[in-house]
Amino acid sequence: MKRTLKWIVIALLVLLLLLATGVLVLQRWIGTDDFRSRMEQQAGTALGVGVTLGRIDVALWPLPAVAVERIVLQTQPALTVERVEVRPVWTDLLQGKVAPATLVVRRAVLPQPGLDALQAALQKKKRDSQQEADVPWQFLPRRTVLDGLTWVDAKGTAITLQADATLSPDVWPQQVQGQILQGRLQGAKLALQREAQAHTWGVKLQVAGGSITGRLELQPPKETGAEFALKGQLKTHDVEVSRLTAPEPTPASQAAQPLSGQLEASTSLSARTRKPGALADVLQTQSTFTVRNAVVHGIDLAKAVKTVGMSRGGQTPLDTLAGQVGTHGKAIELSNLVASSGVLSATGQVNVAPSRALSGRISVELGGAVGVPLALGGTVSEPQVTLTRGAMIGAAIGTVLMPGVGTGTGASLGDKASEGLKKLFGK
Repeated sequence: MKRTLKWIVIALLVLLLLLATGVLVLQRWIGTDDFRSRMEQQAGTALGVGVTLGRIDVALWPLPAVAVERIVLQTQPALTVERVEVRPVWTDLLQGKVAPATLVVRRAVLPQPGLDALQAALQKKKRDSQQEADVPWQFLPRRTVLDGLTWVDAKGTAITLQADATLSPDVWPQQVQGQILQGRLQGAKLALQREAQAHTWGVKLQVAGGSITGRLELQPPKETGAEFALKGQLKTHDVEVSRLTAPEPTPASQAAQPLSGQLEASTSLSARTRKPGALADVLQTQSTFTVRNAVVHGIDLAKAVKTVGMSRGGQTPLDTLAGQVGTHGKAIELSNLVASSGVLSATGQVNVAPSRALSGRISVELGGAVGVPLALGGTVSEPQVTLTRGAMIGAAIGTVLMPGVGTGTGASLGDKASEGLKKLFGK
């Protein structure tokens, strides 16, 4: 027995010695300038942009992995990654198969213009080669970790996040967890969990002091190149609107938002597309919402009525704010909008363009008086209300005939008349 144990120990020592020798040889080989130059050339050819690599190494701690440091993709502006670690599936690797078990990306900085340039380069290569550029399923890592990834939008605003995603054996996401560390919506946490082996995921999002929960269902394409469909149902509870829309996680930025209050909503969403990257452009949503303790900042509707739309600034606290929201890509439409505050009530429809420009009409009543029609303009950050041209003419006539009382009535009649005379008065 002792002799058998002795030989087992000797065999293990020899195996460890051979493994250590192999790692040292591998480290010396892939750490050479020649190997690094060849990897830079091959990566640049594959991506269509210049690539520089600072160092390539075989790491043994905390788990064996091939690590690449100081990666720079030479787009304008550059995309940079401090370190990438690829940990293989060792059983597959011993059989000559390349199957990454874990991909770890540390401290990447990805400006959106650089990502756009990389996408354009990849599309050009695809057109030139007339080949599909899809990544084979077997090369997808079973687990992906993003450690301190920073995305910078076209305006220079940065968001830093961390995420951990695991794939099921059938290569669909099994579990996704993410958190925004810095920037807009700082502190938001997302969790996606697959339900059994169905193409359905439970959603839990903690954001802006509240939560969004629900389910997403995916209908995979029936054949290569066909459309896939996405649909879902979400419930929003106690989300602070001003924190949700603020571009920076600061009290000053939150205070500058056009609306504050706690959002409650029920949302359905759907999309059909062939390309996952186009999902944001084709996604459609329909929501019914209410906002508790709502305050509209930037507009004093009561003063706007009294001055027939000439007022600027101020705020309007509301007892009730409810309506429906529809989105198509980045465009937003608010319909069946109802708001009330004491003797003031308002109804209307508002459109938000992808450029964040506002348009629409609001009819405001004060103390049961005839509704004064106001045209909404400006931007989300600086809204403006004015009378339509027809309503303005009616208000002027009403003021002359019946000062004070006739202003609102004339504005309302003038707006109705302008609907039939748009070619004369314009909108």
